[in-house]
Amino acid sequence: MEREKKRSGGWGWSAGAVLLVLALHGAGRAWDGDWMARVDAFVEKERARQQIPGLSVAILRDGEVVHARGYGLANLEHAAPVHRGTVFQSGSVGKQFTAAAVMLLVEDGKVKLDDSIRRHLPEGPAAWEKITIRHLLTHTAGTTDYPANFDFRRDYTEAELLAQAATIPLAFEPGSEWRYSNLGYVLLGIMIGRVSGAFYGELLRTRIFEPLGMKTARIISEAEIVPHRSSGYRLVGGRWQHQAWVAPSLNTTADGSLYLTLDDMVQWERALLKGTLLRPESLAQTWTPVLLTTGKRHPYGFGWRVLELPDGRRRIQHGGSWQGFKSAIVRFVDEKVTVILFANLAEVNPEQLALEIAGQFDPRLIPKEAGR
Repeated sequence: MEREKKRSGGWGWSAGAVLLVLALHGAGRAWDGDWMARVDAFVEKERARQQIPGLSVAILRDGEVVHARGYGLANLEHAAPVHRGTVFQSGSVGKQFTAAAVMLLVEDGKVKLDDSIRRHLPEGPAAWEKITIRHLLTHTAGTTDYPANFDFRRDYTEAELLAQAATIPLAFEPGSEWRYSNLGYVLLGIMIGRVSGAFYGELLRTRIFEPLGMKTARIISEAEIVPHRSSGYRLVGGRWQHQAWVAPSLNTTADGSLYLTLDDMVQWERALLKGTLLRPESLAQTWTPVLLTTGKRHPYGFGWRVLELPDGRRRIQHGGSWQGFKSAIVRFVDEKVTVILFANLAEVNPEQLALEIAGQFDPRLIPKEAGR
């Protein structure tokens, strides 16, 4: 494949993007004219070192795409290359969309963050009475992850998932600790459906994806024909194998069951930057570290990790992992730089890789702990 075609990934350069890059160079930024070659070389090196079949990477500054392309293969059997329209699974990057859907319902006046989840899911156990929607959004509800004996090959209904979650004792008093909980976001998805009267994925489509121009974003469906869908892989004994199969219903839950492309995430990033979806106060709450009942804060908001670096700079990010796919969005808030990454190998550390790519773009973005 020709280098220039590979480098641009089919995006082409808009006049605005060209002017932006020229302006950045003229402003005496830390990066130089070789940053694009450095990014390409670094990603290809890491792809070979980690045996990653394919990657899709975008870098944005102030909402403008300055670099976006695919690397490697979306499908090993058909030798299909990754490009800007390649469809990846979101993993837990999808949680930020669930959180945004909840905040839209808050803005509509249909729910309150401090509502007990039992107000909307009354069949839940008495122990859930103290669990609020805020607790579920911030992983402080005391709910845990899927239990060890959970059958991922069973097609659960929402009622069955709810009943299964209800049997699991809370790990701690709601609000007192932080523990990542996929089941908590499953409950949020069921709650969204109850309150809105529509499947949570339909709410995402009508209230988020379509208004923002996220043309290929959607709930996962293994049955439907999805153009440019990539395959997820894992390494077994140093050799590639397909992702593990799960029942179709478990690819429709609100803990991260989306199809996304670079195009979709670019539109999402622009909406976050411009505040075109949620009110400023909603975004502010989304990106505020949760306050525990102990008086301490944990660096997690509503579907986002919210970090303050030692030098005072802010970074908001999240990774995803599911069925042989990895994803990440890393937003350098003060510099207005965002890195978006998708990969189709289970063993990848997506947030770390996104940070290192950012360091090739501008070494000043990366704190010391991100280096090798």
